[in-house]
Amino acid sequence: MKAIRVHEFGGPEVLRLEEVPAPRPGAGQVLVRMHAIGVNPVETYIRSGTYARLPELPYTPGNDGAGVIEQVGSDVNEFKAGDRVYTAGSISGTYAEFVLCKTEQVHRLPANVSFAQGAAMGTPYATAYRGLFQRADARPGETVLVHGASGGVGMAAVQLARARGLRVFGTAGSDEGRKLAREQGAHEVFDHRAPDHFEHVMKATGGRGVDVIVELLANVNLGKDLPILAKGGRIAIIGSRGKVEIDPRDTMQRDADVRGMALPNTPPSELASIHAALVAGLENGTLLPVIGKEFPLVEAAQAHGAVMEPGALGKITLVTESKK
Repeated sequence: MKAIRVHEFGGPEVLRLEEVPAPRPGAGQVLVRMHAIGVNPVETYIRSGTYARLPELPYTPGNDGAGVIEQVGSDVNEFKAGDRVYTAGSISGTYAEFVLCKTEQVHRLPANVSFAQGAAMGTPYATAYRGLFQRADARPGETVLVHGASGGVGMAAVQLARARGLRVFGTAGSDEGRKLAREQGAHEVFDHRAPDHFEHVMKATGGRGVDVIVELLANVNLGKDLPILAKGGRIAIIGSRGKVEIDPRDTMQRDADVRGMALPNTPPSELASIHAALVAGLENGTLLPVIGKEFPLVEAAQAHGAVMEPGALGKITLVTESKK
């Protein structure tokens, strides 16, 4: 089979398409024929060698994807060959034509959802759900601000929050991004390139402040987030690309909480709960991933460039020959 392999940490050019043996499923495992693969920023950090947890070299990147069960281990009863699934984690890496997964890493993909949309679920939607509901404890009737609402995680947060009954504010850096955020359910949208957009957010709350902030770029925004929180407000830090200076008094005046998260820290029982909710959202149509750009597997390096560009619109995916 064809797979992307990384033999040394570095720039996108270290992503190489190679022929490797297809894995075989053992006990508690399934083999998935991939149709679409989700590309996430974290995979660029790992590839470059700057992430906290690094795999042994060589390795195949990726956790997310969607396809069809090709083969199951001898003791697997919950899945069978031919089942449509999306992956949220894998044993062998998802940037490949075939992927080996534990049964708990695959989830049923409803017939009304495309493989590309399924490939958008694992990391972005699970991250948004955990940040919103398990870390920030967002509740119906509250107001949430989603920074970067036109990207993969941001759009997931908008859809999830709207479906749960929150008042949703979103930011984006382009007219197209703000239009997309509004189409996905944001009640109010703001231009995060405008230096006074935090003041506009505060004004939109009538001066009360927002209850929850989903923060995807904490090194830029955190110091300005805290003053626009309502009393008892919570910030879920999902992404950051550097250090930031804050005034601790901004937390004291509001009894505010700043809660970090990394999806790999999620306990198995809570992860299972997340994906049960996500599959239900796909089935009933409240969750509908938007695909931005698709690249063939051989162009994984270009996809890594695209996923880090500002002004993202939807999910970046790779597609295999199986899609054709």
